Amino acid sequence: MSVTLERVGATAVLTIDRQERRNAVDGATAAALLDAYRTWEDDDDARVLVVTGAGGVAFCAGADLKAIESFGPRLMAPEGPFGFTRLTPAKPTIAAISGWCLAGGLELALWCDLRIATRGSTLGFPERRWGVPLIDGGTQRLPRIVGMGRALDLILTGRMIEAEEALAFGMVTELVDEGAHLERALEYAEALASFPQETMLADRRAALEGFGLPLDEAIAMEAQAGPEVFAAAVRGAGRFAGGEGRGGAGAGV
Repeated sequence: MSVTLERVGATAVLTIDRQERRNAVDGATAAALLDAYRTWEDDDDARVLVVTGAGGVAFCAGADLKAIESFGPRLMAPEGPFGFTRLTPAKPTIAAISGWCLAGGLELALWCDLRIATRGSTLGFPERRWGVPLIDGGTQRLPRIVGMGRALDLILTGRMIEAEEALAFGMVTELVDEGAHLERALEYAEALASFPQETMLADRRAALEGFGLPLDEAIAMEAQAGPEVFAAAVRGAGRFAGGEGRGGAGAGV
């Protein structure tokens, strides 16, 4: 199978496994990615999705240009040619990156909320050299993550950057040793899954939906979540008053 979906605790791990093609995606793999995504979204007990590539040599090298005809009508699919890259998930997502993370593979990583990468990883949009456009959200998500100046640097030049520069850009959340990317992503995922979900998901939704709005509109939208999660906030305040979480216990990963 080119795609697997495995539950690890409260996390679903979606793995692209086309190692002979550096985990590049063809039409059949894109369809399998969409099926796996829908399975995760429908599973209320799977609170976080971790996306990764098998083998450690590549997260994903993008679309398989030797099988580009296999995408066919997927090019205009509302879910996105790469399976689900035009959809916004309701729950947190993490990319566990090792090796090549290029072209559509980088767009897939940018689709995720967080990106954990090994120090030997390489990221970029080399398809610029062959006249292949970015159609899986890269032109929109990268500027939102790193700013327009740095985004245009990578989008226009097609240059590839090493993991350390990606970290400095803010494109990558954290760097880890070779082979530790999935383990670290799962640690993040389990921490996110352990938090009270109502308020975390409301805060995530406000951050994503409010980005780009005028500040007064974004603040008003954020405020709308208050009444919806007030009961959860009262319960949380009660736990804190009872001593839970004092001194930063249980915070972060």
